[in-house]
Amino acid sequence: MAKGVNKAFLLGHVGKDPEVRSTTGGTTVASFSLATADRQKDQQRNWSDRTEWHSLVAFGRTAEIVRDYVKKGSQLCVEGKIQTRSWDDKASGQVKYKTEILISELTLLGGPSEERGRNSGHFGEPSSSSGKISRQSRAAGTDDYADRGITDDDIPF
Repeated sequence: MAKGVNKAFLLGHVGKDPEVRSTTGGTTVASFSLATADRQKDQQRNWSDRTEWHSLVAFGRTAEIVRDYVKKGSQLCVEGKIQTRSWDDKASGQVKYKTEILISELTLLGGPSEERGRNSGHFGEPSSSSGKISRQSRAAGTDDYADRGITDDDIPF
Protein backbone atom coordinates (compact mmCIF):
# COMPACT_ATOMS: atom_id res chain seq x y z
CA MET A 1 0.00 0.00 0.00
CA ALA A 2 1.26 3.48 -0.88
CA LYS A 3 2.28 5.85 1.87
CA GLY A 4 0.02 8.90 2.25
CA VAL A 5 0.95 12.54 2.62
CA ASN A 6 -0.43 14.75 5.38
CA LYS A 7 1.12 18.20 4.95
CA ALA A 8 -0.33 21.67 5.49
CA PHE A 9 1.24 25.02 4.55
CA LEU A 10 -0.44 28.16 5.88
CA LEU A 11 0.36 31.85 5.61
CA GLY A 12 -1.79 34.13 7.73
CA HIS A 13 -2.26 36.30 10.80
CA VAL A 14 -2.68 35.19 14.41
CA GLY A 15 -6.21 35.82 15.72
CA LYS A 16 -5.43 36.20 19.43
CA ASP A 17 -2.48 35.78 21.76
CA PRO A 18 -1.42 32.12 22.04
CA GLU A 19 -2.39 30.04 25.05
CA VAL A 20 0.71 28.37 26.49
CA ARG A 21 0.72 25.56 29.04
CA SER A 22 2.88 22.63 30.12
CA THR A 23 2.02 18.95 30.18
CA THR A 24 2.52 16.90 33.33
CA GLY A 25 5.74 15.65 31.73
CA GLY A 26 7.02 19.23 31.35
CA THR A 27 6.52 19.65 27.59
CA THR A 28 5.52 23.19 26.58
CA VAL A 29 2.37 23.37 24.42
CA ALA A 30 1.12 26.48 22.59
CA SER A 31 -2.35 26.73 21.03
CA PHE A 32 -3.60 29.57 18.86
CA SER A 33 -5.70 30.42 15.81
CA LEU A 34 -4.48 31.58 12.42
CA ALA A 35 -6.60 33.39 9.83
CA THR A 36 -6.03 32.87 6.12
CA ALA A 37 -7.88 34.79 3.41
CA ASP A 38 -9.06 33.70 -0.01
CA ARG A 39 -10.15 36.30 -2.57
CA GLN A 40 -12.98 35.41 -4.92
CA LYS A 41 -15.62 37.12 -7.02
CA ASP A 42 -19.18 37.12 -5.73
CA GLN A 43 -22.37 36.87 -7.83
CA GLN A 44 -22.21 40.60 -8.64
CA ARG A 45 -18.64 40.09 -9.95
CA ASN A 46 -17.13 42.06 -7.05
CA TRP A 47 -14.06 40.80 -5.26
CA SER A 48 -14.59 39.66 -1.69
CA ASP A 49 -12.30 38.10 0.89
CA ARG A 50 -13.32 34.90 2.63
CA THR A 51 -11.49 34.27 5.91
CA GLU A 52 -10.79 30.74 7.11
CA TRP A 53 -9.73 30.14 10.72
CA HIS A 54 -7.33 27.33 11.61
CA SER A 55 -6.48 25.92 15.04
CA LEU A 56 -2.73 25.41 15.48
CA VAL A 57 -0.71 23.57 18.13
CA ALA A 58 3.05 23.71 18.73
CA PHE A 59 5.13 21.59 21.10
CA GLY A 60 8.54 21.84 22.77
CA ARG A 61 11.00 24.46 21.53
CA THR A 62 8.60 25.68 18.83
CA ALA A 63 5.96 26.32 21.53
CA GLU A 64 8.52 28.31 23.51
CA ILE A 65 9.25 30.46 20.44
CA VAL A 66 5.51 30.98 19.95
CA ARG A 67 5.25 32.03 23.62
CA ASP A 68 8.13 34.51 23.29
CA TYR A 69 7.55 36.04 19.84
CA VAL A 70 3.99 35.42 18.57
CA LYS A 71 1.19 37.82 19.48
CA LYS A 72 -2.22 38.72 18.11
CA GLY A 73 -1.76 40.09 14.58
CA SER A 74 1.63 38.43 13.96
CA GLN A 75 2.07 37.17 10.41
CA LEU A 76 3.29 33.58 10.22
CA CYS A 77 4.09 30.90 7.71
CA VAL A 78 3.63 27.44 9.18
CA GLU A 79 4.14 23.90 7.97
CA GLY A 80 2.60 20.97 9.75
CA LYS A 81 0.18 18.09 9.57
CA ILE A 82 -3.58 17.96 9.99
CA GLN A 83 -4.93 15.98 12.91
CA THR A 84 -8.49 15.48 14.14
CA ARG A 85 -9.03 14.42 17.72
CA SER A 86 -12.20 13.44 19.52
CA TRP A 87 -13.43 13.25 23.11
CA ASP A 88 -16.67 12.67 25.02
CA ASP A 89 -18.21 15.89 26.31
CA LYS A 90 -18.98 15.37 29.99
CA ALA A 91 -21.85 17.88 30.02
CA SER A 92 -23.79 16.65 26.98
CA GLY A 93 -22.45 13.12 26.58
CA GLN A 94 -21.83 13.79 22.88
CA VAL A 95 -18.63 13.02 21.02
CA LYS A 96 -16.81 16.28 20.14
CA TYR A 97 -14.24 16.69 17.35
CA LYS A 98 -11.51 19.23 16.75
CA THR A 99 -9.24 19.49 13.71
CA GLU A 100 -5.85 21.11 14.30
CA ILE A 101 -2.59 21.77 12.50
CA LEU A 102 0.37 20.33 14.43
CA ILE A 103 3.25 22.68 13.63
CA SER A 104 6.56 21.23 12.49
CA GLU A 105 8.07 24.41 10.97
CA LEU A 106 7.37 28.04 11.85
CA THR A 107 8.53 31.23 10.13
CA LEU A 108 7.90 34.61 11.74
CA LEU A 109 7.11 37.11 8.98
CA GLY A 110 6.08 40.20 10.89
CA GLY A 111 3.41 41.50 13.17
CA PRO A 112 1.37 44.48 14.20
CA SER A 113 4.57 46.37 15.00
CA GLU A 114 8.05 46.15 13.58
CA GLU A 115 9.76 46.06 16.98
CA ARG A 116 10.21 42.32 16.53
CA GLY A 117 11.73 42.73 13.06
CA ARG A 118 15.19 41.80 14.23
CA ASN A 119 13.78 38.62 15.76
CA SER A 120 12.15 37.37 12.57
CA GLY A 121 13.26 33.93 11.62
CA HIS A 122 12.50 30.35 10.75
CA PHE A 123 11.98 27.81 13.50
CA GLY A 124 11.14 24.14 13.60
CA GLU A 125 11.25 21.06 15.74
CA PRO A 126 14.57 19.26 15.87
CA SER A 127 14.84 16.71 13.11
CA SER A 128 16.17 13.24 13.77
CA SER A 129 19.10 13.84 11.45
CA SER A 130 20.31 17.25 12.63
CA GLY A 131 19.22 17.30 16.26
CA LYS A 132 19.00 21.08 16.36
CA ILE A 133 16.54 23.82 15.50
CA SER A 134 16.97 25.61 12.20
CA ARG A 135 16.85 29.40 12.07
CA GLN A 136 17.20 31.69 9.11
CA SER A 137 17.46 35.41 9.51
CA ARG A 138 18.56 38.21 7.30
CA ALA A 139 21.52 40.16 8.51
CA ALA A 140 20.95 43.71 7.35
CA GLY A 141 23.94 45.41 5.81
CA THR A 142 26.31 42.45 5.89
CA ASP A 143 27.69 43.25 2.42
CA ASP A 144 27.74 46.89 1.37
CA TYR A 145 30.03 46.26 -1.67
CA ALA A 146 32.35 49.08 -0.61
CA ASP A 147 35.36 46.85 -1.18
CA ARG A 148 34.32 46.44 -4.85
CA GLY A 149 34.16 50.15 -5.64
CA ILE A 150 30.36 50.20 -5.99
CA THR A 151 28.68 53.27 -4.47
CA ASP A 152 25.12 54.51 -4.17
CA ASP A 153 25.71 56.61 -7.32
CA ASP A 154 26.07 53.38 -9.34
CA ILE A 155 22.50 52.30 -8.57
CA PRO A 156 20.19 53.28 -11.47
CA PHE A 157 17.14 54.11 -9.36
